[in-house]
Amino acid sequence: MGRLTTHVLDTAHGKPGVGIAVTVYRLDGGRREVARTVTNHDGRCDQPLLEGAALEAGKYEIVFAAGDYFRALGLDLPEPPFVDEVALRFGIAKVDQHYHVPLLVSPWSYSTYRGS
Repeated sequence: MGRLTTHVLDTAHGKPGVGIAVTVYRLDGGRREVARTVTNHDGRCDQPLLEGAALEAGKYEIVFAAGDYFRALGLDLPEPPFVDEVALRFGIAKVDQHYHVPLLVSPWSYSTYRGS
């Protein structure tokens, strides 16, 4: 059974990104919200973002509220912050596979990759 998962690492502080709002959108001729959650104490989500029949082939976007996270830590950020909402767009071709889309983020940069 295929699934979509994520986790967030705060590379500025060398720790998991705790309490970050995560929203998943399906991009199928529009932009439709299909999942919403918050990262846990380990920077992960308690459940897969999508799995089983909810995971369809197509284009998706995950939006991470990184700016809100860094503001909550009390960092002195410019307004607007350099990194605020991080939107990652990607495709799912094979619904029987595990798609893991991690985010490594700081107030000044971010990166991602297809994990396992």
